[in-house]
Amino acid sequence: MSRAVPTRDGATVMLVRDGDHATRPLEVFMLHRHPRTAFGSIHVFPGGVVDRRDAAPDLDHHCPGLTDAEASARLGVPSGGRAFWVAAVREAFEEAGVLLARTAEGAPLRVDHDPELAERFEGHRRAVHAGERALAHVLVAEDLRLAVDEVRYFSHWITPAGAPKRFDTRFFLARAPEGQAYAHDDRELIGSTWIRPLEALDRCREGRFPMIEPTIESLAAIGRYATTDDLMAAHDRVTALGGTP
Repeated sequence: MSRAVPTRDGATVMLVRDGDHATRPLEVFMLHRHPRTAFGSIHVFPGGVVDRRDAAPDLDHHCPGLTDAEASARLGVPSGGRAFWVAAVREAFEEAGVLLARTAEGAPLRVDHDPELAERFEGHRRAVHAGERALAHVLVAEDLRLAVDEVRYFSHWITPAGAPKRFDTRFFLARAPEGQAYAHDDRELIGSTWIRPLEALDRCREGRFPMIEPTIESLAAIGRYATTDDLMAAHDRVTALGGTP
């Protein structure tokens, strides 16, 4: 009898914005995974495995508005919950070039106004992705705070038993910040796009946009809403009532 494959903790984030469409402008940023990666050749949201450094105590100062106790209560785990939020933010930075962060003065991070700044953050991104630099070191060097308080918990998925690789993944939702890269990493990923949820689902049904069930179900859920404001307001209402987003 074969032994069950253990799960690994994971986190993924749906970055949403309103595009230029006259009706139902809500869009989500998606990546196309390299065929040689786990679950290769499919379209996904930025995400990956929770790393031990995502729970480092030195992140406390850089995560205002969300304690580990609060995060753990939202996820229904004894401790270590905030690491999922940090992992979602880190993976968005590594895979999509988007760092959900604020300056020490509280302004959203932007890098589009300064080519040298943009180049420096691209260097940070490559180093973090390669494991050569911890995200905490980038935050100290740039005097930044992670915008974990703006990242909403959305859903929980576990890879079924029998799969060669299994993940226990938390899905999150965040408004896409302006003034950042939004470009795939060209290592584990071969493409990226902004797409309306219902369009992605239509393409998937036609066989032109392969996805796995958690991604499909998440797109169906957010695709019920026409705009980012509609989606966020509905999410907050359900959460405030103690329901599942």
